[in-house]
Amino acid sequence: MPRRRRLALLGLWLILVGLNLRTVFSSFSAVLSEIRGAAGLPDWSVTVLTTAPVACLGIFAPLAPPLARRFGAERVLLAATGLLTLGLLVRPTAIPGWGTLPSLLLGTAVCGFAIALGNVLLPGLVKRDFPHRLGLMSGLYTTAIVASAALAAGLTYPVLSASGSWQLALGIWALPAAAVAVVFAPLAWTGREPLHTADDDGPRLTRDPIAWHVTLFMVAQAMMSFSVFAWLSPILRERGVDGTSAGLIASFSIVLQMAGSLVAPAIAARLFRQSALNAVVALLTGSGFALCIVGPLGGVWLWSAMLGLGQGALTALALTMAMLRTRDAGTAARLSGMMQGFGYGLGSTGTLLVAQLHAAAGSFVPVAALFAVVGLSAAVFGALSGRRRFVGSAALSTSVDARPLPRG
Repeated sequence: MPRRRRLALLGLWLILVGLNLRTVFSSFSAVLSEIRGAAGLPDWSVTVLTTAPVACLGIFAPLAPPLARRFGAERVLLAATGLLTLGLLVRPTAIPGWGTLPSLLLGTAVCGFAIALGNVLLPGLVKRDFPHRLGLMSGLYTTAIVASAALAAGLTYPVLSASGSWQLALGIWALPAAAVAVVFAPLAWTGREPLHTADDDGPRLTRDPIAWHVTLFMVAQAMMSFSVFAWLSPILRERGVDGTSAGLIASFSIVLQMAGSLVAPAIAARLFRQSALNAVVALLTGSGFALCIVGPLGGVWLWSAMLGLGQGALTALALTMAMLRTRDAGTAARLSGMMQGFGYGLGSTGTLLVAQLHAAAGSFVPVAALFAVVGLSAAVFGALSGRRRFVGSAALSTSVDARPLPRG
């Protein structure tokens, strides 16, 4: 296949994979009340089902770079898409004599494993195959990731209303994942170029302050992002918003995330430093989430718009830092594994803290204070990670072999 055609197909594939990486989160939260009532889920299971998927992203993210070096990034990404399809099918299946809880737990864990691989490999593939279009491709695939959450948040409840089956409302999201796996299997199977560094190990990330700044930026971002996916609809419904309107508001917020995630990487790639941009979007996200919880209900569309624009840009910028702060695809994939391993592992505490604070206080009001602090933390580490430096090197301005960051 000619290289240009292969790159075009690869780019389309990465975008479509991204379009399936968040449906598991927002589809469950959109119909959480109905699932609890129909399946009789105990309180502890709701906490686990909203926290475990994000924890799985952190646990399994470090496995992606070595698997990609061994089998090829495209093949591992294909396997991840197949596993995601399987997990989405298993999740709503009832087991005779056991009910739906075991399958919900197992399917959710399988989805978390698959998404962890996809999350890590996408930045490495973009860095490897689109080095002169980092801003464009980062914006497109992160927008697709956000769009997957928007689609699931907006369409899952209407499917349940039309069919009367929460199992169908959850299981239907296996169809697009399966379609992507089948259509792009030939392209993935022939791609065997590994993601590698100049040597086998590359820079030691755990000893690099820049890597830690990017990682902690990701931690704060993940705490807010997955708490939004898991809890925004339940928060609105507790405030008196009906199920359909809560789904529409959550979907509206996530649609605006698409705008933020599309524009922010292109701007970031053209800036000499990204510190101010990272800090502003972090503060916008934290304040928007807090206002959705405690702000006047009449302004909920404005608060959700603030949250959406900020969160979309914040997610995209956190992922883009893995490419802008590294010099090669292998290091980008390894930094992506580190930042997502810690980011989602620690970020999963956000959904857990929301559940615990709500249980202790009987309301979501303390959660507003929590995410105001998390937003401030994201601003601090975003400013540090936005400085013009590379992982494994001194400041770019004093580096002998400094090169301008690619535009695109």
